[in-house]
Amino acid sequence: MRSVGLDLGKKEVSFCEVRDGKVLVRRTARDVGQLDQLGPDTPPANVAIEACREAWHVHDLLTANGHNVLLIDTTRVKRLGIGQHGRKNDRIDAEVIARAVEENRIPRAHMLSRERRLLREKLNVRRALIETRATIITTIRGIVRARGEKLAPSDTDYFRRNLAKATLTDTTRATLAPLSATLDALDEQLCLLEPELEELGAQEPIIATLTTAPGIDLVVAAAFVSVIDSAKRFTDAHQVESYIGLVPRERTSGGSDNRKLGAITKCGNPYLRAMLVQAAWCILRRRRQDPLAAWGRQIAERRGKRIAVVALARRLAGVLWAMWRDGLPYDIGRVATASMRGTERATLNAKDHAEAMRVIAHKANVRARRVRARIVKEVSA
Repeated sequence: MRSVGLDLGKKEVSFCEVRDGKVLVRRTARDVGQLDQLGPDTPPANVAIEACREAWHVHDLLTANGHNVLLIDTTRVKRLGIGQHGRKNDRIDAEVIARAVEENRIPRAHMLSRERRLLREKLNVRRALIETRATIITTIRGIVRARGEKLAPSDTDYFRRNLAKATLTDTTRATLAPLSATLDALDEQLCLLEPELEELGAQEPIIATLTTAPGIDLVVAAAFVSVIDSAKRFTDAHQVESYIGLVPRERTSGGSDNRKLGAITKCGNPYLRAMLVQAAWCILRRRRQDPLAAWGRQIAERRGKRIAVVALARRLAGVLWAMWRDGLPYDIGRVATASMRGTERATLNAKDHAEAMRVIAHKANVRARRVRARIVKEVSA
């Protein structure tokens, strides 16, 4: 098959085809549809593109034309040679990508299925509406407070009602009128969007299964499914946790004795990561009898709540993946058994650590006694 590299820019697309290490064709077009070399009647080609906003559309278009599209993982794109020697433009990037296709060196990124893409788009719309509403509410509260007036504290769902009942001056209400009207429109759009999300969730039985886990509602479950796409992509829970960016950074060299861990990597989808952290807070605060909550509280006692919540979010991601893999609802007994094993290991590790600290203290005391004895001997002499 032909080896083709595309560099997708905002204003134009750079095309390069390579064969036997030599450039055959170069071309620039306003969009992919104008490239005759990739039309429906052309010989099939391996076409590589970087993962970006328009990558899904380009993938569908070229696949329909009979080509094999390779999506490049942008976190590993530098290994292809892009940007080497301080030279980087669309023309050079397309050639570098085409040569990597011919040499089979493309670091592949996962292409979401169309169903997951639609689900993610709906979630992104909901997220934008929610964040805009939160910004407007914060602005309204700030204006009211700056004028020396007060609004009763309330949840977001009841904010409009409390705003209408609040005792505010005419000047303040006139100032807030545009924001209040926008808030009404946002709530109306959210009310229209929620049934659409529920309908999409009904088409995915696994979403309902995931909602049986504590702290997981339709939105969190849908976000998890839209990002992971398929449980079979991963071999274990740790890969899922790393994919979402909930594992600690590591700088270890020279052996495991020099292992250094830092904060979480925060790689992957930030929206799903934030949703899982919020779910972990809900579990830690409200689920007193759940084994996940008990496990989180044990960590909170040792390391503090913030670290415990992130650890709980990481474990929750693994639990959700296992539920999806097995097609089973949340099983308290199974989670409790795993937590018990983890607690036992933690207890043994704590005992080993205490014994190691005792040995260290003993050696330090012995060393201190020897130093004091040597000093006394020298003074006596």
